[in-house]
Amino acid sequence: MEPLTWTGSLGTILNPLFGGAILLFVIGGVVLSVMRFFEGPVTLQTNPDGTLQSRGGAIGGLQSAHKYVSLAIIGIVLAYILIPFVMGYGQAGIVGELSKRFLPVWIALVVTFGLSIKFKRRLGLYGKLFDSTVGMIGFGLVMFWVFTAFFVGVFDWIATHDYLSQVSGLKNKVPGVPVPEGTTGALPHYLLGGDNLARDVFSRVVAGSTFVIAIAPLATLFAFMVGITLGLPAGYYSGRLDTILSFAANLILAFPVILLFYLLVTPEIVLTGIPSYMAAVLFFFPLVFFFVLLNSRYYTQPRKRTAIMVPVLGVLIWLYLSVINQRGTKIDFLPEWFDGFDISVLVVFVSVVFVNAPTVFRIVRGLTLDLRTRDYVAAAQTRGEGAWYIMLWEILPNARGPLIVDFCLRIGYTTILLGTLGFFGLGLPPESPDWGSTINEGRKLLLVFAHPALPPAIALMSLVLGLNLLADGLREESLRD
Repeated sequence: MEPLTWTGSLGTILNPLFGGAILLFVIGGVVLSVMRFFEGPVTLQTNPDGTLQSRGGAIGGLQSAHKYVSLAIIGIVLAYILIPFVMGYGQAGIVGELSKRFLPVWIALVVTFGLSIKFKRRLGLYGKLFDSTVGMIGFGLVMFWVFTAFFVGVFDWIATHDYLSQVSGLKNKVPGVPVPEGTTGALPHYLLGGDNLARDVFSRVVAGSTFVIAIAPLATLFAFMVGITLGLPAGYYSGRLDTILSFAANLILAFPVILLFYLLVTPEIVLTGIPSYMAAVLFFFPLVFFFVLLNSRYYTQPRKRTAIMVPVLGVLIWLYLSVINQRGTKIDFLPEWFDGFDISVLVVFVSVVFVNAPTVFRIVRGLTLDLRTRDYVAAAQTRGEGAWYIMLWEILPNARGPLIVDFCLRIGYTTILLGTLGFFGLGLPPESPDWGSTINEGRKLLLVFAHPALPPAIALMSLVLGLNLLADGLREESLRD
């Protein structure tokens, strides 16, 4: 079996075209920047069809040419992705085989974008996101990793080998190296090479996405429930309650985050049971949140309220008990048949919630202080609505724009924190495929072998970049809402 090149026979045609297009794009960008620096004031000019355009002449022509070069680059990239599907194994090189492995992700992205764009006018703020180019790029990057994590975690697709299996002779081997005959795996090559323990880098990267996608959004969601449950009454009632909660939040925020993480996930602190007790307290807030949410909404309809609250709270209480009950820890009281699951990274999860909740509390409190003086709040008070109804059904919906944007940014921040924890080897299993751990293992030999560290670093960067762009798009559209 021969090693794979990056683009195989496909690169004979596409590589020169791609290189030339990139060169033209860069040169065009530089020339445009220089010409704009010396250009005079922009004037409107009339086209032959009667329409107006604001720029013509040399700059206008160069802008058009630059736009066509950009489209050509996009077309060539699509060719790298699509043409390999009609070629045999290995003919399109590593890039072609990577494209084939991500086929379920491409299909899911096309379906998601197609349906979202078709029905965007009915989808509220999410639908308006598809009016923003920046927002769509960010959404595409985020959903790429979400779908990857889904297909890897649920169906065990995409990955080519077991991310823990070590194959003799493939230690630190370059991308495209063939595996020995008889090796278990979907492909006879390591597409992105082997790491310092002879494991498949590509399989570890896609497997690491499941860890990030499972922890970061869910931990951020829990932090938001804690912050909203405490921030709304603090801002609405103010007074002594606000003073006490704000002091507690400031106390936590005053502690260096990395040092706080380091303390919470160290084995000595874990053995004391502090993270388990913190989980019991912090994870109770979602129960409180849903209780007051449903109770305030259906307070005037007792029968309907009971019919909805009993099953919802019943499931949530079971989830709560299953999450906080961990075998071999200070909280281990549930019978095995009732304990639905154990979270292997509970300490990391609790740490992320604990660090993020005070910041969310401050944001929600500030928004509530501003919104509680609005006319619709006064109108609800005049109607005799309860305080929690006003907070959850009048104030919170009107604060959704900044909170949604902060949610997206905070997931990116949490992703970086998880990567940092993994990089320092804190709170995670030693052979975890999370991107931080993989980067840490790769950076030890970075000057000699760059390929083990670069793929997880690029994956982490692309996900955080997507979240930031998605937040920018949502902010633009929420301001127009």
